[in-house]
Amino acid sequence: MELDLVFLGTSASMPTARRAPAAILLRRGGERLLFDCAEGTQRQLQRSAAGLPEIEEIFLTHLHADHVLGLPGMLKTFALRGREAPDLMVYGPRGVRDLFAHLKPFLGRLPYRLAIVELAPGDLLERGDYRIEAFAVDHGANSVGYALVEAERPGRFDVAAADALGVPPGPERGILQAGDPVTLADGTVVTPDEVLGPARPGRRIAITGDTAPAPSVIQAAYRADLLVHEATFGGEDKERARETLHATATEAAQVAKLAEVKLLALTHISPRYAGPELAREARATFAEVVVPRDFDLIEVPYSERGAPRLVKRGGAAAARSAYDAGAMTRMVQVATAGDVTEAEELQELLRNAGIEAELEADDDEDGLRVLVPESSLEAAEDAIEALSEPDDLIAEP
Repeated sequence: MELDLVFLGTSASMPTARRAPAAILLRRGGERLLFDCAEGTQRQLQRSAAGLPEIEEIFLTHLHADHVLGLPGMLKTFALRGREAPDLMVYGPRGVRDLFAHLKPFLGRLPYRLAIVELAPGDLLERGDYRIEAFAVDHGANSVGYALVEAERPGRFDVAAADALGVPPGPERGILQAGDPVTLADGTVVTPDEVLGPARPGRRIAITGDTAPAPSVIQAAYRADLLVHEATFGGEDKERARETLHATATEAAQVAKLAEVKLLALTHISPRYAGPELAREARATFAEVVVPRDFDLIEVPYSERGAPRLVKRGGAAAARSAYDAGAMTRMVQVATAGDVTEAEELQELLRNAGIEAELEADDDEDGLRVLVPESSLEAAEDAIEALSEPDDLIAEP
């Protein structure tokens, strides 16, 4: 069963030109679970490959404006589309019912059933072959994180062992693989452990929302396939992070290292950062780090099929085929270099990546602006992100 996360909004506090505020769409098979719903989330969904589906469940990590302001508009859009079913469940920490009581005058009468459920750390939502766990975070009393935890799967079916035991091809083998014994025509009882290998682990994903580094997060994310942890600040703003109950990139990496996760995804990025500098900071502590941009996707396969991986723009809608001459010629800033030598080095790096760059004096700072065609901006950012040396002096705008 496929499992992935589409990052719809990765900015902290406010939207920027490149990042929308917090929202993540988790897709598991045919299910669509939305985690947080900042302003503009419905538009981000419409711009994504997922579109705006009839979401049935929304999970709020806390009730700050940059995580919930997208709710009224999206719920009214569902109503305007004539939605009567399915029901919509909104889960959140203590206070979410009061939030919707205040929103009621804005929402009016909805043609579908809206149910609000308050969760506390330790609460479980059982879903058959997986569960959702609410866990404690450190961002004030009314905040929770969420972990999706799959049940163990039966081991691989040993065809040779089944043949030797006389189990005929057909439904009997399916029953054994589902974990139940079968009785053969001669009365012999064959149990699953005789034909199945060791149980295979399910997958675990932990999404923290906003939080300072916390032991409860380490516990909830222990040996997770993916930990999505906020990294609002860089190390130079450690005191500010502590004051506001947020985390630095290094602190998030320390949590990931202690939790022994396979992949750490940093999100909730302050507008003062571009992303690559936080990735470099975190990788000094924990190697497997990515900083998704809006519409990036992380695939989480079963462990026997490989490790989780970031797919850049994997959650974006297919690009329009129409030729846009303006986008080909408009030049936009991709970085700022401290002096001519650094600017020319960056220009050469981009040229080697097939991107023509221009240099322009920066009137506001002592340095040079590096400009690329708007149509090449994503590729240029990727090329810059590959500069992972810790003493790299080139700064993204």
